[in-house]
Parts: sequence; structure tokens; C-alpha cells
Amino acid sequence: MNNVCLVGRLTRDPELRTTSTGVSNCRFSIAVDGRPGANGEPHTDFINIVVWRNQAENVSKYCKKGSMVGVVGRIQTGSYQAQDGSTRYTTDVVADNVRFLSSKNGGGSEFTDSMPDYSMGDQQAQPTNLEEDPFKDLGSEVVLSDDDLPF
Repeated sequence: MNNVCLVGRLTRDPELRTTSTGVSNCRFSIAVDGRPGANGEPHTDFINIVVWRNQAENVSKYCKKGSMVGVVGRIQTGSYQAQDGSTRYTTDVVADNVRFLSSKNGGGSEFTDSMPDYSMGDQQAQPTNLEEDPFKDLGSEVVLSDDDLPF
């Protein structure tokens, strides 16, 4: 089985191209944090991604360097002859699905940057204070004992 699931930030702006038959493709790379090494130093992998057709156009339109994306796809390897005659090997992830996890305008530092702004009527939802009861406006307090729980 050849299946890859990655979350990372674009290391450069995506490059949109079109084949001679008119099929769009987009190349970009993402930085993916790995496990720290034995000395505790962080490790980052830089992974090349290729996406095709409508998703290629959307990545090009809505993503830029620093954007966080989730990628699901497969690994594809290949090789070619360089101008100096040496053989070069390539490894890319061919994306089946690219999810935008941050907005185009703000590279964003958390997944929540892409979450919608929920509102309740004219009142905007406010950040929750963990010390405060989030259900206080919904009516009277409900008191449960352990005997009331079904488990």
C-alpha cells in the first residue's frame, strides 16, 4: 500500500503549469516537523508535492509560502539523466487531496486560523474563559449525581 498523509507549511510559492494537453499541475514543497533527534534537536523534512487539475489551480490561487496544508497522496519515484550525464533520482508525493489549514492572507500559526467565525445572532462568539461556565446563559444549573450516569 502506498499512502501518505502530511501536514506542513509551504516553503515557497506554488508553481502552476499546464501540460501540452491543457492539464494543470502545481508543484510545491512543504516543511514537515519530525521527531527530535537523540540530542533533542528538532528535525524538519522538506517534501516535494505535485497536485493535478482543479486542485492544482486552487493551491496556486489560495496558497503561498508559509501557508499550512494537509496533503493526502502517494509517493512516486523516478529518475532522469542530468546534462552532465549523471542519473538523478526524484521522490515526490502525488497529492490526491490538499486541505488548506490556514488562510491565504495570514500564514497562520494554528489549525484554528482556518476555522469559521461562528456567531450567535448579532453577538460574536468570544474566546472561552476556562474559569467561567460556558453554559451559564442556557438556563438553570443541572446537578447530576453518580447514580444518574448510565455508566
